[in-house]
Amino acid sequence: MSVTETRAAVAAGPAGPAAPSPARPGAGRRRRWLARLLDVARTPSLLVSYVWLVLIVTAALAPTLFAPGDPLAQSGDAMLLPPGPDHLFGTDDLGRDQFTRAVHGTRLSLQAAVIAVLIGLVSGSLIGLVAGAVRGWLDSVLMRVVDVMLAVPSLIVSLAIISALGHGTLNIAVAIGINSTATFARLMRSEVLKVAGARYVEASVFAGHGYAYRLFRHVVPNATRSVLAYATMEIGSAILTVASLSFLGLGAPPPTPEWGLLVAEGRTFIAAQWWLSLLPGLVIVVSVLAVYRIGRSIDRGRTRVVA
Repeated sequence: MSVTETRAAVAAGPAGPAAPSPARPGAGRRRRWLARLLDVARTPSLLVSYVWLVLIVTAALAPTLFAPGDPLAQSGDAMLLPPGPDHLFGTDDLGRDQFTRAVHGTRLSLQAAVIAVLIGLVSGSLIGLVAGAVRGWLDSVLMRVVDVMLAVPSLIVSLAIISALGHGTLNIAVAIGINSTATFARLMRSEVLKVAGARYVEASVFAGHGYAYRLFRHVVPNATRSVLAYATMEIGSAILTVASLSFLGLGAPPPTPEWGLLVAEGRTFIAAQWWLSLLPGLVIVVSVLAVYRIGRSIDRGRTRVVA
């Protein structure tokens, strides 16, 4: 390969040769955003997922916009009322409005899921990046540790960490984050090795670029895209896991409103007052499906690779 061809390959990157005429700054980004919006508008399930995501994020940041009442307020005259105009999710055995409690519980549930994913994303990506970039004996040691973590059932690992840290939603988030580190590490290492063998990275070697330049200019940005797409879907899994552990009584103590705790509190009355567990459970299911749907669309739309 001649020097001229090498420089052309590096300039073209993974997306192919450069366009014959230079585009205006930001024009490509605006086109991608417009295409993304059109794709969302043409896909009803994706549009509904984004709308639901906006609603739960808004509820987490400003719950009083949807439910201005006190989630802990009790009423002896409104015990175990079915869903209706005054109480959309009905009331529990203490007369507390279930819709208000579900809305105010969004912050705790969503916060724990995001913290868990961030812990797994940062720690796992660093481990995978070091293993894929350095390789050799360090790669072998790190991956054997990751294999051991993956071999143990995730629920057992989470329960062991919570037992050491103590009960609480924040401790649940830490346990889930540590437990997901191995998966992120495996994915990051795989992406680093795949991108490092790409032709545009090899062309960068012929162009005389150093190892650090190739790593942070080509490998890390492109490897991170797949990891971030997976992290989006992992938020849905974290929401479900947080709710499951809270259902077992390991999360926030009563009467703190939290999705999993709401389901657990209603199981005593499930035969007659079905709404106490069913409606908060539906909120969890819809939230998980919406986040997963958005994550899948981001993963499929990941067509441009940074060169």
